[in-house]
Amino acid sequence: MQKRFMSIWFRHLLTDGLALRRADLKEAPFVLAAPVKNRVVITAASALAEQQGAFTGMAVADARAAVPELLSFDDTPGKAAKLLRLLGLWCIRYTPVVAVDLPDGLLLDISGCAHLWGGERSYLKEIVLKLRAAGFDARAAIADTPGAAFAVSRFARVSPIVPVGGQAGVLAGLPPAALRLDAEILERLQKLGFRTIGPILSMPASTLRRRFGKELLLRIDQALGRVDEALVSLIPPAPYVERLPCLEPIRTAVGIEIAIEKLLSALCLRLQAEGKGLRKAVLKCHRIDGHKVQVSITTTKGSHSVSHLVRLFQLQISKIEPALGIELFILEAPRVEDMETVQEQIWAVDKGLADTALAELLDRVAGKVGAEAIRRYLPAEHYWPERSVKIATSLIEEPTTAWPEQMRPIRLLSVPEPIEVMALLPDNPPKTFAYKDKRHIIIKADGPERIGREWWQDSGEHRDYYAVEDSGGQRYWVFRSGHYDGGDARWYLHGYFA
Repeated sequence: MQKRFMSIWFRHLLTDGLALRRADLKEAPFVLAAPVKNRVVITAASALAEQQGAFTGMAVADARAAVPELLSFDDTPGKAAKLLRLLGLWCIRYTPVVAVDLPDGLLLDISGCAHLWGGERSYLKEIVLKLRAAGFDARAAIADTPGAAFAVSRFARVSPIVPVGGQAGVLAGLPPAALRLDAEILERLQKLGFRTIGPILSMPASTLRRRFGKELLLRIDQALGRVDEALVSLIPPAPYVERLPCLEPIRTAVGIEIAIEKLLSALCLRLQAEGKGLRKAVLKCHRIDGHKVQVSITTTKGSHSVSHLVRLFQLQISKIEPALGIELFILEAPRVEDMETVQEQIWAVDKGLADTALAELLDRVAGKVGAEAIRRYLPAEHYWPERSVKIATSLIEEPTTAWPEQMRPIRLLSVPEPIEVMALLPDNPPKTFAYKDKRHIIIKADGPERIGREWWQDSGEHRDYYAVEDSGGQRYWVFRSGHYDGGDARWYLHGYFA
């Protein structure tokens, strides 16, 4: 079988990854930076930042002189390797051999795979278009060797598919950097006037070895296919899956419950040994008529308690229709988390959110009303009230900032509602306000509290907030947007106090 390889180059790997996590960065020029000696240097720049004149290797101060609105974030060591590993695991659906090519690429052994997608051109187009649709600026090439594929994906302006045996002709017109050489060797080649690889290929091997050492010859031989280049393939993590085939079809709720308990016992034993806890489990029931029925459960915090998880599945058994019988049960745990072993205490104390009993109670409630009906909020570091909270991903997630010390309403509207207000100018609280065809007479008020707009996220007026109480004893949080004499100042209702 003819060996074929694909090289995928992510031109803005780190910045694309950050933009996927923060939607507000997609239309903004930004860079990642790290301290180098006495300067803060750009280590990665977004496509928009590069278009405006900020490039990798520049000092952030110099880049801001060219791009005043440039945003800068700290570069996290090892982030590229983690992101490439995730992308590589995703690519395993196209070939079983995928290797990380630091700092910004992947190498795939696609031998015998391309025909499943209708040929190499369709195969390459399928992968690249899906990566671009996901938000990554990706470019790929296919050749007989990993070295040739690497060179074409990054430096060639010709077809990304190199014909079988055609790597020498393609490489000849590319710069020496396409051979993946050290900076020192590239500098020497440049001083000697080598602008392309072609003249290097025509030189005797003894001369190249004497002047540049073994590395240059090795890279040439690897790119031309004279020396095999081994790829260190990614190994996908073993999935948390348990299977239970049935000798006789299962048609009763009792039988389904026994199957669930057996599957959970085996799965939780493995989770406990690895220090993991289940956050989501999916039970797939394959019936003898060829149909599949599935139910799922979620937990507030990681758990490997068989009895608790069985009780959660008991709430779902009524949704399973066995029909003529179920012949195979498959239990999957697509989401797990690390669990810390907590030492038992002699005296009972208030465990707060770490109390397992509380987590199990919330899980049972979620099984009846739905997990989306239960939410826990954490403070977020924003001035704007509607942005100052975020939904916690788990019961044990710790806040990264403190709750504001100022008084805030129990119920905060996600979008402020406009109201009609009568107030004395310039800074007096409302005397009355009308909301949803009901008029409220204010008897007590506290304020104003001015909150400035986050200018780095959007533009607009500041807000002056008042806590007011009407004649009926109801308390509200209202604000005026902008100065009273600005001409376009408006009043809004933003929350309700207890």
